[in-house]
Amino acid sequence: MTAINAADAGTGEIPDLDFDAIVIGAGMSGMYQLYRLREMGLRVRVLESGTQVGGTWYWNRYPGARFDSESYSYGFSFSQELLDEWDWNEHFSGQPEIERYCNLVADKFDLRRDIQFSARVASAVYDDDGGFWTVSLADGTQYRARFMITAIGLLSAPTMPRFEGINDFQGPWCHTGLWPKEGIDYAGKRVAVIGTGASGVQAIQEISKTAGQLTVFQRRPNWCTPLHNRPITKDEMAEIRAGYPELFQLCRETAACFIHTVDPRGTFEVTEEERTAFWEELYAGQGFGIWQGNFRDMLVDREANRLMSDFVADKIRQRVNDPKVADMLIPKDHGFGTRRVPQETRYYEVYNQPNVKLVSMLEEPIERITPTGVRTSAQDYEFDVIVYATGFDAVTGSFDRIDIRGTGGQRLKDKWAGGPQTFVGVMVDGFPNMFMIMGPHAALGNNPRSIEYNVEWVRDLISHMTQRGLPFTEATPESVAEWNAFVHQKAEGLLSNEIDSWMTGINLNVEGKQTRTVVRYSGTAPEYRAKCDEVAADGYQALRFL
Repeated sequence: MTAINAADAGTGEIPDLDFDAIVIGAGMSGMYQLYRLREMGLRVRVLESGTQVGGTWYWNRYPGARFDSESYSYGFSFSQELLDEWDWNEHFSGQPEIERYCNLVADKFDLRRDIQFSARVASAVYDDDGGFWTVSLADGTQYRARFMITAIGLLSAPTMPRFEGINDFQGPWCHTGLWPKEGIDYAGKRVAVIGTGASGVQAIQEISKTAGQLTVFQRRPNWCTPLHNRPITKDEMAEIRAGYPELFQLCRETAACFIHTVDPRGTFEVTEEERTAFWEELYAGQGFGIWQGNFRDMLVDREANRLMSDFVADKIRQRVNDPKVADMLIPKDHGFGTRRVPQETRYYEVYNQPNVKLVSMLEEPIERITPTGVRTSAQDYEFDVIVYATGFDAVTGSFDRIDIRGTGGQRLKDKWAGGPQTFVGVMVDGFPNMFMIMGPHAALGNNPRSIEYNVEWVRDLISHMTQRGLPFTEATPESVAEWNAFVHQKAEGLLSNEIDSWMTGINLNVEGKQTRTVVRYSGTAPEYRAKCDEVAADGYQALRFL
């Protein structure tokens, strides 16, 4: 099993393949896919650009990074031994604990021996004649394998704003998604945080505690609700552990695999007093309950959504002392829950601190980054540290950063130029033996629950092929078109699909992503799994085997 140097490629000779399968990424998807494929006896190599496992939880080590799913609902469910061994310390654990968990998984199942770290994939090209994938690293090393599986994540391609002079700033600066391992010393410093999405909200809460002066540049606010995190006692953990079977079963039954489920009542089926009491209970509750456990019509009925938005707006006004600042923090361009809802711990109270200033980039746009700070249309600001919490090129961005070419040399980026089209979010026509874990149009939500399902579906398909001596498979154009139509159908009527967000393919910092597209599956996870199970039960007739 030897790596092929780039200089040796193109000789016309097809050497023995290096591996049966190459997996790109060693986050939770990649680790679990490795575990399941190796269990089948396949030769697998995982290629990871970082120096350790963890994916999202390796790269996003900014201050305040933590779960917004309950910790115990997020971990792997496949190993009873792992469930028995690991204790979660908080209901919503922070990045250091999550990274420790990922490393325990890698050590416990001896995964590292098949993972190559510091291996950034530059391209993956399908060989029509040989029927294999050639995966090339940034350093020119190449590997060849029969199967190529992407485990590269939905939010793993950080994007910087398109400001002039970004490289001119003389002090420390970074993107939250690329936070340095050694950290950044911001205590007592003049700090700018640009962006108030989920990462920005978490970072702002933490940085504000010790920064000498924190200036937050906000393009548009988000609806944020309390996380209500707290430690987990030993007795609580014992109770959680005893209830794991029921907990994971609940996650299988809910719409987005969280422990919260949509209330069957409509907003106007209860009295105003009952409605307000219900919302107060949700606001005082933990995590995504207020988003995922709200009235069933909250995300489709405009008036229901307006009332809910007004309720949360009133909470913001109650928590922020300055009415003008409170108004700046209340979204005007989207209703509650139509974008992902950042979870917070005293986020709004940060703006009551004398060391914190909020700047609206709509009223005072940033013109450029200077050697000493930020220049807006109104003034020059001087900073010691700049933090860019400007999000990710979501869903397809991590694919776009790899030159993926299928049959006939067709580029995946070109194929998806008008928006992604897949079969069950796992396969693409014209790209044989390529599988995506959590690809576009797969079920999202509490992602590890869907990761486990996707990984096992891919494993079962490869097992089906192996048992029958079928070397290659791909989705047909017809099956992709049918799935695409189903995904678009499930998107109809949702208020979220009328809003600019990463969930509708919008990223103002990425060329060509200024038009809304359907980049996510909007149906329920149980419905998604039922469709995928039907494909398998039908002997995979929706696919073509070569």
